Amino acid sequence: MSKHQSVFSFKHVTSKSHIWAWMLNMPHSAPKEEAKALRESVPVDKPATAVCEHDRTCGRGFSCDRHFGLCVPLRGEGHYCRRDAQCVRGLSCMFGKCHRSIPNGQEGARCKVDRDCGASMCCARHHGEQVCKRRLVRGESCYVPDGGLAFSINQICPCDEGLLCRETSAPLQREKDFIYQPERTSWTCQVPRP
Repeated sequence: MSKHQSVFSFKHVTSKSHIWAWMLNMPHSAPKEEAKALRESVPVDKPATAVCEHDRTCGRGFSCDRHFGLCVPLRGEGHYCRRDAQCVRGLSCMFGKCHRSIPNGQEGARCKVDRDCGASMCCARHHGEQVCKRRLVRGESCYVPDGGLAFSINQICPCDEGLLCRETSAPLQREKDFIYQPERTSWTCQVPRP
């Protein structure tokens, strides 16, 4: 490969990473720049450019950025992350940022199945992460689409115990007599009728 081709290839890869960073709403920076920015809040025991495949090869205060294969400092609250091991102790990586860990069973805590959550809660996806959410109460909207991306990324719990999700018709409302407005319907949690 000629020098011109390698420079073009590098620029092409760099511009692609800027585009992906923009699309994912993440700041773009090369691993060395990111490590330098994060170094201020974490004590440095090892060079941030050490090559790695696993976290344990990086040493205390660092994790392995598996995408770039480099050791980078652990990240503090509010910093971008891809997994828990990239955050300092007491924080977990939720929704792409380091957040304070929520105790198991509480609303917002990670879960795998409903029994991982407390009373009147279920395990449902929120921005793609499975977390404990509260079950819906009487009058709350309970409509769930048949599928699709929105359903896969964000889910709602079923109605609370003793309630059923039922369709209710809203009264027909017209602002002007000559404009047709079809009847509107909504799904809400209701007490079952005998």
